[in-house]
Amino acid sequence: MRSPRPYSPVAGPGAQSLTERRKAATQLDIARAACELFAEHGPDGTTAEDIAHRAGVALRTFYRYFRNKQEAVGPLLAGGGDAWRALLAEEDPGTPLDEALERAVTRSLSDSQAVEEGLAVTRGLLRAAATDEALRAVWYRVNQDSEERLVPVIARLAGEGADPLGVRLLAAAATDAIRIALELWSTTEAPVSGPGSPAELAVRCLRDLTAAMPLLRRSEPAAPPSA
Repeated sequence: MRSPRPYSPVAGPGAQSLTERRKAATQLDIARAACELFAEHGPDGTTAEDIAHRAGVALRTFYRYFRNKQEAVGPLLAGGGDAWRALLAEEDPGTPLDEALERAVTRSLSDSQAVEEGLAVTRGLLRAAATDEALRAVWYRVNQDSEERLVPVIARLAGEGADPLGVRLLAAAATDAIRIALELWSTTEAPVSGPGSPAELAVRCLRDLTAAMPLLRRSEPAAPPSA
């Protein structure tokens, strides 16, 4: 049985060519095989040959896409960031950014069986990463890539004239809110929903990290005129 995608579905392929879609599908097959084997045997007990065999591809095909076994999980981890950015992009410009961010974060980390099953996979990968430096490096790289891709999404929502520094800081804070929430949750036995869940932790992190950001400050309502 194939492992589900970590914590959120991958965004659609858009205008990708048939060849590009086939390559992406092969990468995902390899990534799912890697997740399965890491969960069963850990990174130390899994080889690139094992992953290629489980994915039904030749070893040379594995190395065409990935330099090592840890990098094979990258497409699955990246899928979560792709999905939550897509949800944020659905928000209308002018929507208060704090509301838009919290809504997208909550939606991406809850409300479907696929997300819940994917979160369980993510928990296993993050636990394995605690003792595997190369796997941690993949996790950090995926988060860095997601942060960079989040910048134009936030800039569009913030509107013309938004402070570029504020946009960059907010992208960094939002990305780290999800990263920290997932890392903390993975060390516990907390459920995938409700108190202590990734969605609940991520919203708490987001509020704490962005509380003083000018880009999220709302203007105070004008005082009524004096009599």
